[in-house]
Amino acid sequence: MKGTAVIRHLVEKALHFKRLTPDIENEINYELTRQGYISDVDYEALELLMDEMDAGRIQLVPSL
Repeated sequence: MKGTAVIRHLVEKALHFKRLTPDIENEINYELTRQGYISDVDYEALELLMDEMDAGRIQLVPSL
């Protein structure tokens, strides 16, 4: 699976569960680091995630 598909899948997962868990956040950060850049598609997906978090529709779940 391409890196872009992985990041989009992770964002979709967070949107579906309405939660950004530390595991999802770590996987997103890993993919961004591995790729070394952010594509327009990845940026738009992450921007949507941040907008949803800012609006209070996605909850940031702290690690246990």
